[in-house]
Amino acid sequence: MAITTAASRLGVSAFSDRDPLELRPNWTQDDAKAVIYAVYRQVLGNDYIMLSERLTATESLLCNGSITVRDFVRAVAKSELYKQKFLYDNFQTRVIELNFKHLLGRAPYDESEVIYHLDLYQNQGFEADVDDYIDSAEYEENFGDNIVPYYRGFTTQTQQKTVGFTRMFQLYRGYANSDRSQAAGKLSRLAKELGANKASAVVAPSGGTAGFAFRSASKGDASVSSFGGSKAFGSGRLFRVEVAGIGGPGYPKVRRVNKAVIIPYEELSSHMQRVQRQGGKIASIIPL
Repeated sequence: MAITTAASRLGVSAFSDRDPLELRPNWTQDDAKAVIYAVYRQVLGNDYIMLSERLTATESLLCNGSITVRDFVRAVAKSELYKQKFLYDNFQTRVIELNFKHLLGRAPYDESEVIYHLDLYQNQGFEADVDDYIDSAEYEENFGDNIVPYYRGFTTQTQQKTVGFTRMFQLYRGYANSDRSQAAGKLSRLAKELGANKASAVVAPSGGTAGFAFRSASKGDASVSSFGGSKAFGSGRLFRVEVAGIGGPGYPKVRRVNKAVIIPYEELSSHMQRVQRQGGKIASIIPL
């Protein structure tokens, strides 16, 4: 059963019929390898990992039954690899958003959760903060010792806030996307909405084939309309402008294919002037 009727549009079809991955009794080495792969994918936000970066010693402990899946998740989350990818050069609120996503499978529900983890990190350090997620009653109830954490935020759950559903789509940007390759970069996705105690809009992954997915790349502001529009600029009116014939500077001249961009109404005039200066032509302007 699909998570929503727009599962394919929102990029969550891959999770619709998939059961949680669990290392069950009498597991095989192939089962352990599948769990290891799934933990890397989940905890490292689908980011690429080289063979030399893998925690081979810890993998061996899992494969011989010396540690649980929860122990392996903890080791990856505390590793230098994780810190290099998500801690050292990220805004702290962004780190907390990612910790919630990677370790609990959901987005923060309100600002109090972010403040709690900020305080814990500042007073006890990053590793203590990681332990707080993994040793929590929430983690125990949903994953226990042997289930790989997964994205729970896409489904309605008892004793959980429904606002987590919409906020999850600010953190999740498609099945093939990684947490280090998103348009908004290292900035927080939810700080503004959490601070204002506002619900997030459901925004489809960028590059989707159905509709336009706005995601700010500089200010971290989420779209304020669902599934098809944005009031990110002025009046909120957006236009799809298809441009033909723009060539790059220098020699030799290279033929360019048509390019379509989304432009707010207030920037239409300046964009058209820029296209003309570059020798291009406006092929079409379509209101969204």
